[in-house]
Amino acid sequence: MPNQREEATDDSPADLPCLEKLNSPTGSPPTASLSSLMELENCVSNLSLAHEILVNRDFCFKPRSPPTGSLEDRVTEVVHRAFWDSLQEQLSSDPPNYSHAVILLHEVKTMLQSLLMPGHVRLRSQLDEVLDMELIQQEVDHGALDLHRLAGFIINTMASLCAPVRDPEVGALRDLKEPVELLREILRVLGLMKTDMVNFTIQSLRPHLMQQAVQYERAKFQQILDNQPASLDNTAAWLQAAVSEEASAFTAQSDSSGPDSRGPLSATAVLNRAYMHLLHWDPQDQKYPETVLMDRARLDALGQRLQMLVLEASVLLLTSAQCGGIVFTLQGFVGKLRQSVTALLEGSHTSDADLKEALSGVGQTVVQQVTEALSAQGPAALPQENQDLLRGQISDLWKQNNPVCTLTGERVQGFLRAMLQGGPAKRSPELSAPLRLVSAELAELGTAFGRIVHFNRTVFGPFYAPILRKLLFPPGEAEAGEDSR
Repeated sequence: MPNQREEATDDSPADLPCLEKLNSPTGSPPTASLSSLMELENCVSNLSLAHEILVNRDFCFKPRSPPTGSLEDRVTEVVHRAFWDSLQEQLSSDPPNYSHAVILLHEVKTMLQSLLMPGHVRLRSQLDEVLDMELIQQEVDHGALDLHRLAGFIINTMASLCAPVRDPEVGALRDLKEPVELLREILRVLGLMKTDMVNFTIQSLRPHLMQQAVQYERAKFQQILDNQPASLDNTAAWLQAAVSEEASAFTAQSDSSGPDSRGPLSATAVLNRAYMHLLHWDPQDQKYPETVLMDRARLDALGQRLQMLVLEASVLLLTSAQCGGIVFTLQGFVGKLRQSVTALLEGSHTSDADLKEALSGVGQTVVQQVTEALSAQGPAALPQENQDLLRGQISDLWKQNNPVCTLTGERVQGFLRAMLQGGPAKRSPELSAPLRLVSAELAELGTAFGRIVHFNRTVFGPFYAPILRKLLFPPGEAEAGEDSR
């Protein structure tokens, strides 16, 4: 069927993108030229890089090095060793052969020029004068090239341009006398200085990018949508699932409150439910919503942290139930217990087998610490029956529909959903005592999650609006509503 064009309203903001290609065509995708694919790849790359710079305050480039012992590492080492051995052989010949050395000097000059700021007029002039490649070639032809003199000038220039953190490495260059080692180290340190310059530029640009981030990401995503009309298919399916879940929850709530409480679904509630679903996304599900794809790594990390907090709170809840809460009043007990549980659960999210094994160890540790704490307070001890029950209940937390984990997870979900809604504290669900013990971590997680959600909603809200309008107000229902009026 032909795509239905979204009619833009006259009062739409000027910075909103034109959303004309939401319905993807059926059948085989159109063939794309190599240039259009390269343009699309470049657009996606720029969008991902800009987004990472904006949302990750610690983002920085690091010098790339292959994994130690890998094939790439071995090949790189062999090629580099062959190059520097060849240079050593050339410089040791009689007369010396400076052909490769001249090429390296030209590369050093280019790297130094890339580090210069517009105000470095005098330094740029000195660089052109001392590292004049034509003059250097003439000196080579006449056997008058002085590599150590040029290296001294290069090191002095590097010292005036480098960040303070590179001062020791630049200073160490002055102690090198062997030409090959000196050139190799100069190039290595210059590479680090270029990385420093890139990171400094990123930090300088971040405030300016923040001012135009929303418009930039919208425009870039609209470019992607223009080239690939199916770029919102997964997003539409993601929102459709949220609408179905919200409708079911809304119907159940309305039935319990009475038919008079029924009303239309809230688009905000649907979006919040969709965002919450991202914290529990199945790793095997490849249909991740396109509009949130750039934040997937962050959301997956938050989801794993949330899972660990739910398990930790469930362990505390079971321990409190079996011990009557007595040990929780002992000084230092809760902190020591939480530290042990967190350490044992670390990395156990990868598979059910790992989680089952980790929880078995948690059960043993909890029973041991509870027994030691009670023994230190007097003759009263936890009965063996309670020990076995507590150990078994903790070991069963890995199961899919475990009632304790389910209850704890629902309360945590409600807490996070209330934070997304931005309502007053009294609207947040009351946390049980074990959850209050992890409330600081939950609040920190909710703040990080809310920051991602708020930025995503601000950027991609205009893309979500027409999808939600079609899902919440289908054409047939809209027409029926107009006829009834």
